[in-house]
Amino acid sequence: MHAEHSTRRSEFVAFVTELISFVDGLRIKAMFGGYGLYQGDRMFAIILHDRLYFKTDAISRGEFAAKGLQPFTYTARGKDVTLSYFEAPTEVYDEQEAMACWVHKALAAAGRAATIRKQPKTARRQQSDPL
Repeated sequence: MHAEHSTRRSEFVAFVTELISFVDGLRIKAMFGGYGLYQGDRMFAIILHDRLYFKTDAISRGEFAAKGLQPFTYTARGKDVTLSYFEAPTEVYDEQEAMACWVHKALAAAGRAATIRKQPKTARRQQSDPL
């Protein structure tokens, strides 16, 4: 794991880092008062205010919502903004298999997002436009 922040991290960040140490190419990068968790150049999770959020997309979002998990939201310029990151289920902190399962869902969502971003804008529009 490569750390890109030299100041003292919270115990929670250290705890999560230890739990996800199985991720190849894991990087933790300080950002916006929190941390981005990356595999290579793909951000798959964020930690803000000692809470872990996993990357979701249209394919995985329903699994998070079905467990009653909430998306990460913040207010900017008087408007609420919702990101495609949902809070982690509590079992990930106690069960390594659960952590691995949810991390893999987040990595898959991050991979799909990276694939979509690499496509030309016309191809992206065609994918999102209903027939």
